Amino acid sequence: MKLNKEYWKSRYQNKQTGWDIGFASPPIINYIDQITDLSIKILIPGCGNAYEAEYLFNKGFKNIFLLDMADEALQSFKDRVPEFPLDHLICTDFFDYTGTFDLIIEQTFFCALIPSQRNKYIHKIQSLLAPKGKLVGVLFSREFDHNGPPFGGNKETYKLLFSQNFRIKTLENCYNSIDPRMGNELFFIFECP
Repeated sequence: MKLNKEYWKSRYQNKQTGWDIGFASPPIINYIDQITDLSIKILIPGCGNAYEAEYLFNKGFKNIFLLDMADEALQSFKDRVPEFPLDHLICTDFFDYTGTFDLIIEQTFFCALIPSQRNKYIHKIQSLLAPKGKLVGVLFSREFDHNGPPFGGNKETYKLLFSQNFRIKTLENCYNSIDPRMGNELFFIFECP
């Protein structure tokens, strides 16, 4: 299975977007609500319909960049939030993108990558973050009985993967997941050295 641009385009066109909960994820909202500096530079890779970006934008954050390889996802966001700056909507492969950010928000992107790409993802995230920059979001805390995506994982695996490149500040069960994901998500904050 090739998880390329055509694959994701087809998923959006056929409305096979089971990862899309239709609003910003509560654990991420809770984190966003604690941020006081509205000027920080934020990236949301594999943003999908980007409800977290809409939430950030409505709270006054203006330095938000959305990245997805599916035009359909970015167009959906543009239609919903027409005042969002068009030059902050980036249609490209995550692994080809360059920039520097204070915060990267992870919401169902990591689990969409083939597990063999996880180390590459970690190195790419680290290259995109400023010193002391943070990767924050949710990861699945379960394995799936299908051949993905999504691809699952567990706390121990994530610790091993990320601890070589980041300081693990938080990696714990989400107390505020949506009902269908309750008990199956970990909230995390990983910080660049």
